[in-house]
Amino acid sequence: MESTAPEALGPGREAGHPALSSAPRRRFIATAGGLVATAVASAVTHAPNVIAQPKVQWRMSTTWTQALDVMQGSAQRLGKVVEEMSGGRFRIEVFPAGQIMKAFDCFDATSQGTIEAFMGAAYYWTAKEPAVEWFTTIPFGMNAEGMGAWYSHGDGLKLWEETYAPFNLVPRPGPGIAPQMAGWFRKKITTIDDFKGLRMRIPNLGGKVIARAGATAVLTPGADIFAALERGVIDAAEWIGPHDDMTLGLHRTARHYHFPGWHEPGTTTEFGFNRKAYEALPVELQRMLDYAVAVVDVYGHRDHHAKNAIALERLKTQFAGKVEVLPLPIPVLRELKKRTGEVVRVESEKSPMARKVNASFAKFQLLVGPWDSVAESAYQQYVRG
Repeated sequence: MESTAPEALGPGREAGHPALSSAPRRRFIATAGGLVATAVASAVTHAPNVIAQPKVQWRMSTTWTQALDVMQGSAQRLGKVVEEMSGGRFRIEVFPAGQIMKAFDCFDATSQGTIEAFMGAAYYWTAKEPAVEWFTTIPFGMNAEGMGAWYSHGDGLKLWEETYAPFNLVPRPGPGIAPQMAGWFRKKITTIDDFKGLRMRIPNLGGKVIARAGATAVLTPGADIFAALERGVIDAAEWIGPHDDMTLGLHRTARHYHFPGWHEPGTTTEFGFNRKAYEALPVELQRMLDYAVAVVDVYGHRDHHAKNAIALERLKTQFAGKVEVLPLPIPVLRELKKRTGEVVRVESEKSPMARKVNASFAKFQLLVGPWDSVAESAYQQYVRG
């Protein structure tokens, strides 16, 4: 997954100042872990008590276009939930990419206080700090459930806040948009050698991995993928999954649709808030905002899951004979995983924070991996027969 233009500028202000005290962070984590419904009900029940108090108006810009209904819809849902919970006292006006600023200007605009909030994906800002890759996903990393558990029950959110503190930002996990697909290919992938000479639209660490297999990674903006693949400028492309890929029309450009999305197994979006604006909120509005984020996180992941299931069925029925949905061979995945280890080692040494985040991520993945195998993987194998 990638948005529309890969550019990033400098940090907002000094490092080392925590975005939140430990107590608010722990309250947010507890909420995201299972108290969302209770908190929302309580906030709505007491909304009339705060209507007469001063109103707060924020602006949020995203890296998504209006057509990407799962992701842009999640930003709009956050604005709606916040307004309803606060009885109209707190409003967030949400703008898609390009309406008030370019897609990738929203991080710096929020950092500098031009707007109060943005929605995007942390790995868009790799030029600022290599560690941000891990807060979105890494190849052969944790799934969306593992990522969520790392944020709330490991050091994930704490490290994310520490990473964003120099930029005057408070980060919060957005909906997970995973699992994803491996991409659309003009030529079927049967061996690792099929990547040699391949020009593929794929971002960030995934692109570095296929480069080690002899391919060329191309950072084609999302809106341009269809034309590039249709005209043969690129030979393959990944975006997200069946729903969003079909929105772009990619099913009309290449026949072979490979899975699994090894390069983005746990892709997690993000909300970012200007720290000064966040800390200026009355404490009850801070809580409402955090509760609303947790609600949108849950709903957005379910939205992604349901819409991709529907789209996959469409591919298998309406486009049968035109699209082939097929797995990457196990030997190919093994080779990609081996190269991923090499890439992650290199990238994790690019900054002290990247080293610190990678260590935490790897430790937590070792913890949840066995449970995933015993529970989910074993169950899915049984169901498939």
